[in-house]
Amino acid sequence: MESGHAEIGAALEAALVRELRAAWRQVNETYFGGRLVAPTLELVTHRTSLGRWLPATRALEISRPLVLEHPWGAVLEVLKHEMAHQYVHEVLGETTQTPHGKAFREACHRLGVDGGASGVPAAGDADAKVVDRITRLLALAESPNRHEAEAAMNAAQRLMLKHNLEQAPVLRDYGFAQLGRPTGRVSEHERLVAMILGKHFFVEVIWVPVYRPREGKRASALEICGTRGNLAIAEYIHGFLHETAARLWRDHKRARGISSDRERRAYLAGVMMGFADKLTKQDAQSRREGLVWVRDGNLRDYYRRRHPYVRSVRHAGQRRTDAWAHGRAAGRNIVLSKPVRGSATSRGSLLPAKT
Repeated sequence: MESGHAEIGAALEAALVRELRAAWRQVNETYFGGRLVAPTLELVTHRTSLGRWLPATRALEISRPLVLEHPWGAVLEVLKHEMAHQYVHEVLGETTQTPHGKAFREACHRLGVDGGASGVPAAGDADAKVVDRITRLLALAESPNRHEAEAAMNAAQRLMLKHNLEQAPVLRDYGFAQLGRPTGRVSEHERLVAMILGKHFFVEVIWVPVYRPREGKRASALEICGTRGNLAIAEYIHGFLHETAARLWRDHKRARGISSDRERRAYLAGVMMGFADKLTKQDAQSRREGLVWVRDGNLRDYYRRRHPYVRSVRHAGQRRTDAWAHGRAAGRNIVLSKPVRGSATSRGSLLPAKT
């Protein structure tokens, strides 16, 4: 890549710099109490580093390839990382420690960002054995025998529950991931998937604002916070549900000779509601057996450090049409199975890829 101007044009690049300045101001106010003084923000072409804080010139560099080739969430993590360097240098006046020493790590802890030298959260192999066992159970859930498939899915969910019950008292390594493609309008079925993940799959969820630099537009993305293993499982569930709902809609159209997509959103919302019904019923069975998970307080603390000011918004749902009812009935019959390899919404593995 030779030039950001060649890639996105001067007008979009100017808009991108304005968005980065706005993000810097928001992070400064939210996490540092407005104590940082605005630096010179520079987009640089090199790939040797994702970002740099340069004390001598008071410049904060962000890699242009990072901005154009990676999700906005990764850009914000690098920005926070470099602002933590600025805070340690200019507010704390610390110049004797190593760049990623104790003062810097404490600042990153307060931000809820990764304190590693890269500035981008690393995906680890924590909980790998449990995730592998869950993968094997979901493979069994592909059985054409309905009862065998349901039993395998239930066993996978019980394993997730027991694993989190056993690990709850321990302070664990938390991270985050942003799922799917950023969207300008969040539909009801997308909000329902977020609800399912937060209620049933041991992660905290939030819709966060992001920026699409190649289009010069703002959007929303679903962020989840949790342990590395739970992030991997939740990411898979997210892709699986969207893929499955789209397939069910195509089947519904074909079976009823429907040519338009006018009722698509209502049907997809019904599918997600139906699957949520199924999980709620299974949770009730687990409670009857004495398997009750209390939300992870340490995870909640991590989530609150990343998002200290959270706002709840009510949304109107889709009209409860016949399409919605058909979707709900179909959703109640969904059986989780292993990921589809090579699909657009699944990595083909429940484990996060290493960076």
